[in-house]
Parts: sequence; structure tokens; C-alpha cells
Amino acid sequence: MVIDHCVIGVELREVLLSNKPNAMLAASAKGTVPVLVLPDGTVFDESLDIIKWALDQDTHNSNTLNLSVFVQDSEAGKSLIEINDGKFKRALDGYKYGQGFPEKSQQQHRSEGELFLQQLETLLESHQFLLSDQMSLVDIAIFPFIRQFAFVDKNWFDQSCYPLLQYWLQHFLDSELFLQVMTKYPVWDESKETQNLINH
Repeated sequence: MVIDHCVIGVELREVLLSNKPNAMLAASAKGTVPVLVLPDGTVFDESLDIIKWALDQDTHNSNTLNLSVFVQDSEAGKSLIEINDGKFKRALDGYKYGQGFPEKSQQQHRSEGELFLQQLETLLESHQFLLSDQMSLVDIAIFPFIRQFAFVDKNWFDQSCYPLLQYWLQHFLDSELFLQVMTKYPVWDESKETQNLINH
């Protein structure tokens, strides 16, 4: 979303994580997405690093949404992203891929994830977005993970006691920016010279 917002042309390669291309693993042994490979060979394989890189390319557009200020200046923003990328991500993986995490039940993983949902719900009692009435990088960084958590059992999430978080999530799901970047592409075949070049 941030790459699109910053009007950066990229070559997209749709991959199946159940059949990871050799080129992807050569770029990043982590075997997770997203992976951004720059023309000079620099590789970013963490979402937050990709977001920061995109913001650095176009400070005018990023400032219009005030996306960078809270990561640079707010300990609260940094703390939320650390929890999201740490404890919440582990709970999300257990909740979403329960069979691969047999040490706890799916319900237990969901309950652990709910600790973060409760924290976000409390923050949203004070303002429209997580840290203020303006969208920040923190919202953009956390939104995809909340979306995954919600859609493991959407009926449960829609009936849960997090109405403000539900509204916050729906705001992003309905946004033109999100709908634009969710275009589906054919799975990339590294044996062929195929690509999806996104130009702005």
C-alpha cells in the first residue's frame, strides 16, 4: 500500500508459499513475503523496512498522510509495531495455522492474540486511528496482520467486543488504496520471462 501511495513502479512476482521459487529463496533465505530486491542488489525482507524505504523515496506523498512521523518520534508507535511483529504475530500464526502449533489449542492462540486487539480497541477510544486522528505508518504496518487475524474466523470477529477495531479495519478494507493493490496476478513462473510491471 505504501509503495503504491508513494507512486513507485515495481515489478510484482506472485508466488505460492507452498511452492517457493528458487529465485525468491536465493534473494531471502527466510522464505517469507514480502521480499523487495532493488536494482543494486539490496534486499529488504521485512515489511517495515520496505515501508521505510518507500517513504524515503517520496517524502512529499508520504507526508500528506503523515505516515513517517510516529515511527521516528513516538515510542508508543515503536512499541505497537514491536508487539505486532512479535507476540501478536506468533499468536496469529498459531491461530491461523493451528495444526503446526500443537502445543496450544487454536482457542488459546486466539486468546493470546486478543490481548493486542484489546490494546488497539482502547487506543481507538481516543481517536480515529491508532495514535491520532490521522493515519500513520503504525496503522499501515499493523493493518495487514489484523486483517489476517479477523479473517481466520470472520463471523467470530464481527461479533466480538471490538467495535472500534472492526470499524478501523473496515476503513482500510474499503479504501481505494487497498482495493487497488489487491489485484490478483498469475503465479510467477521463473522458467519464463514473465513479469507484472506496475507503472504509475
